[in-house]
Amino acid sequence: MSDELFDLQVGYAKFSNPIALAPMAGITNSEFANTHAKNAGLAVIGGYNLDSETNAAASKLVEKGRDEFITDSPLEFLENEVKAVSIDGAVAFNVRSTTLEPLLKAAEIIKDAGYILELDAHCRQEEMVSIGVGEALMKDMPRLAEWISKIKETGVVLSVKVRANVVDDIALVRAVEKAGADILHLDAMKEGAGADLSAILRVRDSSRLFLIGNNSILDFYDAKEMFSRGADMVSVSRGALHDPHLIDDLVEEITLLQEQIGWYNSPKHVCRGEGDLRGLAFCCLPVKPCAVHNKAGQLGYSPKEFANIKMEFAKGTPLEFGDSTCFGSLVWCCKISKPCYLRDGVLDLLDLSAADYMKLKKDLATYILDNAKKPVNEF
Repeated sequence: MSDELFDLQVGYAKFSNPIALAPMAGITNSEFANTHAKNAGLAVIGGYNLDSETNAAASKLVEKGRDEFITDSPLEFLENEVKAVSIDGAVAFNVRSTTLEPLLKAAEIIKDAGYILELDAHCRQEEMVSIGVGEALMKDMPRLAEWISKIKETGVVLSVKVRANVVDDIALVRAVEKAGADILHLDAMKEGAGADLSAILRVRDSSRLFLIGNNSILDFYDAKEMFSRGADMVSVSRGALHDPHLIDDLVEEITLLQEQIGWYNSPKHVCRGEGDLRGLAFCCLPVKPCAVHNKAGQLGYSPKEFANIKMEFAKGTPLEFGDSTCFGSLVWCCKISKPCYLRDGVLDLLDLSAADYMKLKKDLATYILDNAKKPVNEF
């Protein structure tokens, strides 16, 4: 598969598709990735314990019946895993340590191999939290930010794995972004069952970080729901254990969707109350009270300024045309998945495919965000 179909890249890391394997301690090592994630755009493996304290805590967890990776030679073990992994996509190594130094050493090893380091600020087991790792990092944002900043000095592409609904999600993601992380890997966990899609939406509207959504991805419907709230990528964990073909199936289906519509993670419409800020690309001219005013206002646009920025982008593009549409231009038209004979008639006249139309809408969404008077990640 060509990397250009999705055009996904973070730093030196390129992703052939937006489907990832998520880390599961004691399970997702190099062997698991080589078997289950051969076609994934990204395999995040681990978590690997990098010091004696985290290995001791892992031993206590194993005594309770949990799976963990335990070793007396953490960095040597990590180096062997780096050498052993062999998949077509990118690879990230999820790691834990009670101190910064092992993380810096791991970052150098991982960077030299062209891979990604993922800092575990996610584990919620008391044995780990009590020694200051996992969720403890989310509750100590100054330390988390300092570690991110220091790790980034190595030049490694850095992901941070966190859990939603533990601390203030917006404050957390903005702290992670300001500190210099490249990727946020968000477990959209909520009490009960299923993923908290509102957490994905909330984070998307607060940050420009590359966002990996995680939790309860069991089929393509689950993946699409998370994509439509703003996830750039989704990661599969337990689902891959129950169905060894799940990742391959998701890659095949998302590839078909991208070929058909050109914007695999296009947002839901803002007026439905489920669309993130990118959905402003599909909004009507703001001539009456509706959700567009609130969304545009979040970016500092008045209704007139919002109308002007869209028309400014449309000038000289096919979106400028469409006299027969509701507001006289394709720039105001909705998502291709919503039936509209007026829009489709103009697309036919212009010989503009659905995928090309949606690619223009994606560029429009980026333009709206790039020119915002109040950036989404403003502190």
